[in-house]
Amino acid sequence: MKTTTKWVLSILALIISLIHFVPFYILMTTAFKDRTDFSSRWLFPDYLSFANFFDAWERANLTNAFLNSMIITVGAALLLIFFGSMAAYPLARVKSKVNQFIFGLFVAIMVIPPLAALVPLYNLVVQMGLINTHAIAILNNFASFLPLTIFLYAGFIKSTIPKELEEAARIDGAGTITLFFRIVFPLLKPITATILIISSVYIWNDYQFAIFFLQDSSVHTLTVTLSNFFGENQNNLNLVAAAALMASLPMIIVFLFLQKHFVSGLSSGAVKG
Repeated sequence: MKTTTKWVLSILALIISLIHFVPFYILMTTAFKDRTDFSSRWLFPDYLSFANFFDAWERANLTNAFLNSMIITVGAALLLIFFGSMAAYPLARVKSKVNQFIFGLFVAIMVIPPLAALVPLYNLVVQMGLINTHAIAILNNFASFLPLTIFLYAGFIKSTIPKELEEAARIDGAGTITLFFRIVFPLLKPITATILIISSVYIWNDYQFAIFFLQDSSVHTLTVTLSNFFGENQNNLNLVAAAALMASLPMIIVFLFLQKHFVSGLSSGAVKG
């Protein structure tokens, strides 16, 4: 019975994987074909044309868009890892009513739709003069993902890192800061990879806030740039597919490098609440 169930689940997982892979496959077949090639999108070409990639890169000004997205994604991710891990540590280790309230507040904030705060946030950003700056994009994404980051870090620390390690370090004279950065933080690698993947993919693909706060073309991210590019080239799917494929590659590479830690981070953090 267990063997049958295992096979059924494996087949189901394979089907789901194929369904998700189909759009990406069609994207590749379209991107590598010449515009004059009208063969089926389901057939991979027997040649590889890179003209669409060079053309899309220049016409869409993807150099500037990639740079902006990279600055915002890396900046927000570093802030999340640094401040999120430090904030989660006392919440996970010190049991008090104040910490329980703060932790519950972070969980409650996760339920609120981000767009619900768009109007007051936009007014605040305008008053501070931060429109069309990388800083507001970094801070906005940092604030949006901080509750989830703290939630995941706290759960991982509770379920995975034994208190005996910290007690031994304290006996040796280690202070709280030394204890955290030399003992605890290195052990957070799996959940850090998980947070990096989840947050980076979302920040890299963010459109709803970028369109409001980054209005000048000089600070446009990939999503905004591609949206405008798609509108201008609706009749050239090969060019559009090439641009979309290039935009997706960085996050695919990040996931491939961190996937081992990503899976272990999710499984370890799910052991205890």
